[in-house]
Amino acid sequence: MDKKKYSAQTGDTDHEEPIKEESGVDAEPTASPVPDAEERARKLEETLAAKEAEAAANWDKFVRERADLENYRKRVQKEKDDILKYGNESLIMEILPILDNMERALAHSDEETCDAVIEGVRLTYGMLLSALKKFGVVPIEVAPGAVFDPAFHHAVHQVESSELEPNTVAEVFQGGYLLNERLLRAAMVVVAVAPKSGES
Repeated sequence: MDKKKYSAQTGDTDHEEPIKEESGVDAEPTASPVPDAEERARKLEETLAAKEAEAAANWDKFVRERADLENYRKRVQKEKDDILKYGNESLIMEILPILDNMERALAHSDEETCDAVIEGVRLTYGMLLSALKKFGVVPIEVAPGAVFDPAFHHAVHQVESSELEPNTVAEVFQGGYLLNERLLRAAMVVVAVAPKSGES
């Protein structure tokens, strides 16, 4: 009894104060982690969105670069094919005059000319033409009466004709040739025109 009275009289609250202090300390830190977690989540979402946009941009760049590389590869392959197809063009151009001379020799031959010479020239001409065909060289088919085509024919002269239609081939002066379906040399031709005598 004396101890209780003494405590009440002196106001000794040593046992009560620590309890209040402990409860106060525990209440403060429980509210602060919630905003920090939300802020961190927001920043992570922003970072993720930025990385996704960067990844999409890099993918688009990769696709474009891949397409450019593929186009470059096709272009180089086409140039390579063209070199293989048309790289011997200068050599063939040197050979064509030989064919021209053989054609003229055959065209101006007659019965008085030695048959053996004519046959030899004809055989040589055929062999040379056959060899050129192996490299993609073929003659342009053109004959008198054919319609003049400036894409394959080169007009060297005009002649009045009542037998042929105007703007048609009257004579083939020199043959033309294609190299792998591309014009190598145009055929030199004489073009027929309407006679002036018919005008009044």
